[in-house]
Amino acid sequence: MAGQSRGRRSRASGFEMAGLSAQDRMRQKMEKKAKKKTEAKYSVQQLLEKAEDCMDNFNFELAQMFCQRALDLEPDNITVLEMMGNIFAELGNSEKAKEVFQRSVELRPEEGHAKYMYLGQIHGGEEAVQYFRKGTELMIREYQKQKELVTQAAACDPDNLEVTSQNISTAFCSVAEIFLTDLCLEEGAADNCKEALEKALEYDPSNPEALQLMASYLFSTEQQQEGKTFLMKSIEQWLPSYQKAVTEQQSQGDDDSEQLQNLFPPYESRITTGKLLIEAEEYEVAVEILEGLLEEDDEVVQVWYLLGWVCYLQAEKSDQEAAFKKSARAYLTKAKKLYTKLKCDDSPLLDHTEQLLADLGGAEGSEPSDDEQPPTEDIQDDFVESSDEEEMEQ
Repeated sequence: MAGQSRGRRSRASGFEMAGLSAQDRMRQKMEKKAKKKTEAKYSVQQLLEKAEDCMDNFNFELAQMFCQRALDLEPDNITVLEMMGNIFAELGNSEKAKEVFQRSVELRPEEGHAKYMYLGQIHGGEEAVQYFRKGTELMIREYQKQKELVTQAAACDPDNLEVTSQNISTAFCSVAEIFLTDLCLEEGAADNCKEALEKALEYDPSNPEALQLMASYLFSTEQQQEGKTFLMKSIEQWLPSYQKAVTEQQSQGDDDSEQLQNLFPPYESRITTGKLLIEAEEYEVAVEILEGLLEEDDEVVQVWYLLGWVCYLQAEKSDQEAAFKKSARAYLTKAKKLYTKLKCDDSPLLDHTEQLLADLGGAEGSEPSDDEQPPTEDIQDDFVESSDEEEMEQ
C-alpha cells in the first residue's frame, strides 16, 4: 500500500508539471527542495536576516524566496509582510506590494509607517493624502518615543534614530505635493498645502524639497518675491557644495558621478528648480542647473526645451541677442527632434517649442527635406560651437 501511495504522489507531481518547460520544472523542484530545507533548518528571524542580506546585495529574487519561506511559517508576521512588500516594490511588482502592505494595514493599523508611505505613493488624490497623513502620524509618534529614550539613556546615539526630523519633514512634503497637483482645484487646497509645508519646515528648516515646494506654492498664489526668496534658499542648501565637489573631481581627473548623488536633489526635482528659476528670472542659475542635468542625461526633452526657452528670454534682455538666439535655436531644434525620436506625448511643450522656433526663423536645418536633415546626435555639437562664440563675444 505504501508503494501505491508513493506511486500516486509521483503521478500527481507529474501531472502538476505537465506543460512546463524543462527550466520551469527544474526551478519548481529546486524551490520545493529549498522550502523543505529552510523550513527544517531556519527560524523566521534567521530567514529574515538572510532575506535582508540578499536585499543589501540587490539580489531581490533570492530575498523573495527567503521571505516567502518566512511567510509560510508565520503568514501574519508584520515584519515579514512589510519586508515582502519592500521586495515586491524593488522588483517593480506594485500590485503585489500593494496587496501585501494592505494586509499589513489590516493586521496592525497602528504600527509601522513605511507601509502607509508606500501606499500613498501608488495612490492619488484624497486617498493618497489619507495614507500619507496616517504614515506621518505614526512617524511623529515613533520620533517622540525615540526622543524620550535618548533623554533617558545618555548612551543612546541621536544620530542613529530610526525616524528623524528630516524623514518627517519629507513626509509632510508628500502631503503638500498632492495639494499642489492632484487636489489643487479642491476647496481649501491652498490652506492645506501651506499647513503641510509649514510643518515640513518646522521639522527641518533647511530641507531643500520643503523650501522649493514652498516656493512653488507662493508662485502659484502670485507671491512672486516671497517665492523667489524660498527658491534661492532651497538652492543654497545644495548648489555650493555640489559646485565645490565637481571642481575637486575635475582637478583630480575623477568623473565618478555616484559620489555626487547625495549632494543634490533628484533629477526630476532639479527640472522643477529650473522651471521656477526661469519664472523668477534667475536665468544664469537656471542655465547652470539645466546644463548640469544634460551632463547626467542628454535625452530628456524637457531639459533641452527649458534651455531653449531660457536662452530665448535672455536674448530679449541682452546686448548679445544674436548669440542667445542662436543657442536658443540649437536647443529647441534638439528638443523637437528628440521629442519625435522618443515619441513623447506632451502637446503643450511641442506647441511652445514650435512657436519659439517660428519666432527664431525656424528650426536649424529646416529648409532641406526630411532626408537631408542633420542627425539628432549632431545638434549638441552645433550648440557647443554657439556657446564658444558667445564666450568670445563676451
